[in-house]
Amino acid sequence: MLIAISILAFFCWLLFALAVNALPFFVGATALLAAYQSGAGPVGAIVVGLFVSTALLAGGQRAIAAARSPQLRAAIVFLFAAPAAIAGYHAIRGLARFSASSEPWQDAFAIVGAITVGATAWARMTLTSPKVYRRALARSSAPRVASVNKDE
Repeated sequence: MLIAISILAFFCWLLFALAVNALPFFVGATALLAAYQSGAGPVGAIVVGLFVSTALLAGGQRAIAAARSPQLRAAIVFLFAAPAAIAGYHAIRGLARFSASSEPWQDAFAIVGAITVGATAWARMTLTSPKVYRRALARSSAPRVASVNKDE
């Protein structure tokens, strides 16, 4: 019983830790399958999938850091949090099948899980956007002051 609870806790932790990566994972998996179907082979397809998912995650974090408008930031974060909430719904629904016998209770647990996983992904995307991007953007958008040389 203790081992089962430990395994369940590990899977819940893993779900929350990987929630932000749901959109890049799904897009990377789609790119992987498209590359494989077009004849790239297994290794080439894996490389394409990893490249696309990494580029999407880094691009999303950069876009959040660069966005000036709170509405634009919220829209970008929503694009990452919505697939995480959907993945959380299905993961918790699958886990609830082991413990809750009735369908309404399974749905209730799954909805609470979707809200929790979506909120976690939202918080992680807004709170952990790379500070490197923010510093670089601050340097590039800082007003330039022309220095006056007294010797001239």
